Amino acid sequence: MDYCSIGANELVKVVIMEVNDDVSESFAQALKLIGGIAELNVPNREVLVKVGVFAPKQKQYTTLPVARAIVDSFSQAPKVWFIESDNYRGTGTERLKIWNAVYSDRVVPFNLSEDTETQTLTIAGEKMELSHLLFESRVLVSSHTLRWYEKGSVIKNLFGLPPMKKKAQFHKNLIRVVLDLFEAVGGIDLAVLDGTYAYPGPGSGTKSRIPTNVFLVGKDAVAVEAVGGALMGLKPEKMPIIQEAIHRGLGEGCLENIDIVGLEFDKVQEKIRSGKKRKS
Repeated sequence: MDYCSIGANELVKVVIMEVNDDVSESFAQALKLIGGIAELNVPNREVLVKVGVFAPKQKQYTTLPVARAIVDSFSQAPKVWFIESDNYRGTGTERLKIWNAVYSDRVVPFNLSEDTETQTLTIAGEKMELSHLLFESRVLVSSHTLRWYEKGSVIKNLFGLPPMKKKAQFHKNLIRVVLDLFEAVGGIDLAVLDGTYAYPGPGSGTKSRIPTNVFLVGKDAVAVEAVGGALMGLKPEKMPIIQEAIHRGLGEGCLENIDIVGLEFDKVQEKIRSGKKRKS
């Protein structure tokens, strides 16, 4: 069966927008292009922003301007939590300090590994304790970087939800674990790929990153992942995380069924290709 025919009823929108001097304004424009987020930006729902950062020294994480734009877009939310967990490179608390300039009385960091109020779920056949924050009526935003990585970025970001410091035991079933987590928490409400810089790999740092000055946003995280992967030169039909997500009915991963609006896809892709050549 052609994977593009699975569950394809109507086009979903993914916006590619330029990062300009007023990132919050351009982010607001991008949200209008996907139909707005009036159903998410409400006074009775808190917001969880799952930021992604493995090793801070690599500088591969959502920039402060984009993080602030996300916060500004949820002006009605009573509280916005920036969430991360411990890993073997350090604590979530330390890594969350990256966004200190964004925090306020309303916007607060929260280390998922320090939560003593948890729920036990079975993820990929194993029992796992997950923070109570993930199971209340909250909006979940996943924000990560634009990068070349066949296992994904904005969806793979959910691998940071489990509280344990050492997560290597789950790597052999990474796709299943991530998508089980996706389903367990009710999906991602808003997916953001920060392409201020594009990274040629998951462990690449500042020397190899490519100034791209774009961001991607959409309500279908699978579609955002597919467009981001394609921009970086990957084929969504060969990305296991996209294919498994499609088969589970979690979103749209076929570019033919995605309405890419804003900047022209081909021009942004060529900019990234040219940047790769200069770096090589």
